[in-house]
Parts: sequence; C-alpha cells; structure tokens
Amino acid sequence: MVKPFLPSQRFIETEETIVRRVHQNSLPWCNPALRILNWNIAKNNRAAFGSHQRVRSWLSEFAAILERYNPDLIFLQEVRLCAETQHLGELTDMGWNFAPNFIDTYHNCYAGVLTAAKASCLTRKAVKTQHYEPVTQTPKVSLVVEYPFPTSAQTLLTINSHLINFVDLATFKAQLHALEGAIAPHTGAIIFSGDFNTWNRSRWLMLAGMAGRLGLTQAKFPPKDAQNIKRFLLSPPLDHVFYRGLHQNMIHAKVLNHAISSDHKPMIVEFSGEM
Repeated sequence: MVKPFLPSQRFIETEETIVRRVHQNSLPWCNPALRILNWNIAKNNRAAFGSHQRVRSWLSEFAAILERYNPDLIFLQEVRLCAETQHLGELTDMGWNFAPNFIDTYHNCYAGVLTAAKASCLTRKAVKTQHYEPVTQTPKVSLVVEYPFPTSAQTLLTINSHLINFVDLATFKAQLHALEGAIAPHTGAIIFSGDFNTWNRSRWLMLAGMAGRLGLTQAKFPPKDAQNIKRFLLSPPLDHVFYRGLHQNMIHAKVLNHAISSDHKPMIVEFSGEM
C-alpha cells in the first residue's frame, strides 16, 4: 500500500499579507445605523478535516444569520480559505479582507481572520504576533481595517482579533501592547471585536486595562445572552465587542444561542445612527 505524501511541516507561517475582495458596488454607508456580527466559526467548522455535514451546517446557519440580521460589518475568526473549495459564497454582496496567520500544508488552506463590510475600506493592515503558539508554532493575527462613516468627518477603525493562547501572561501582554500601538493613533470611532481568549481573570484584566486606556466601552449583553458566550468552566467570556465614538448609542446586543455549528455563539451588536 502506498502511503500518502505528508509535508515535513504541516503548519507554516505566512508572510504578513492580506487577501482582499473588492465588491464593485461597495459604497460608503448611507444608513448611519450600524449592525455588526462577531463569530469565531471554529475553522469553518473544521471544514478542512472532511466533516462535510458540519460544513453544510455552518453554511446554512451563516446564510440564515445574514438573511435575518443583515449586518453591515462582519468579524469572523478561525476562517479557512482553501484552494479546492470556497466557503464565502454568502459574502458575494460584500467586500472583505482576510489576514492569514498560517498555511495548513496538508489541506492546502490558509487560516486567519476575516472582516467583511458593505462599504469600501480606506486602509487595511495585518498585525501579527512576534511570539508563536506552542502547538502549531505559528503566530496569531489581527486585522485592522478603516472605513468612511456617513455621520462624521472622522473614520471608523475596526480591529478583528484572535488573541494568542497557550502562552504565559507576558506573551499575551505583548500582543495587547502591539494592538494598542496600532489603535492609539486613531482619533475617530473604533470597533474592537473578536475572540480574545480571556479564559482567566488575569488575561481579562489586561484586556480591560487596555480598553480603558483607549477609551473603549464593552458591549453589554442581556444576562441570559451573556451566559451563552463561550467560556471555559467559570472563566470570563472569551468573545467580546468593544467600541468608541458610538457612546450611548448601542441599542441592541444579542447572542444567537440557537447556532450549533461552532462551539462559539454568534454575537450581534447594533448601534443607532448618532455619533
């Protein structure tokens, strides 16, 4: 029996790059209200590992969420873009930016974070960690994308992050420090969203301290919804949405507990039009 070829190194760090899809009809938002979706989709629900039924489940849930909530901005973590298949067909009406942090050479897939929007972006930048996670020996990546906003001469800066895991607090703090440096110069509105891996109090306090220094407010969910945000036992939540420049205008926040295709639940946050 011939053994299948396996690469000598399965996970390889990518160059600091961004894969971009520009939608030809993308325009600045005409409606000043803003609705966002944040979701760690668990590597497209382990799409690269042959679980076709679960992939179909994720695609079905994702399509239903887009139809029901029609978000203006989408922040996804653990996204896989594979050579053989495309799992972003539901984003045909949006432009998106994808920042990979590694290539899975066995399945020929990129993995990383993706930000999609109805508006055309102004700038985009990937912020990779200098340290590696011990299992894959690859860094983590955040995606910083800037958009025009209709109700203000200033712009909206979005940060889609997946924070480093399985490392000590000093390494975790180093990633936060790099992100703070990327965010701090911006004087306009901010949305900072993602899977922050705040599975203990020390990590959460570091993140909260950074948010405080940047003047960010944490999006608050109703108690029943907040219970459904991804945690480890009695840990703080892992997924968060922070914002600035939209103060006192968050009008709705919901966790979609009915979604079962990922072990993280989708989060919907809606803001009114006043900035």
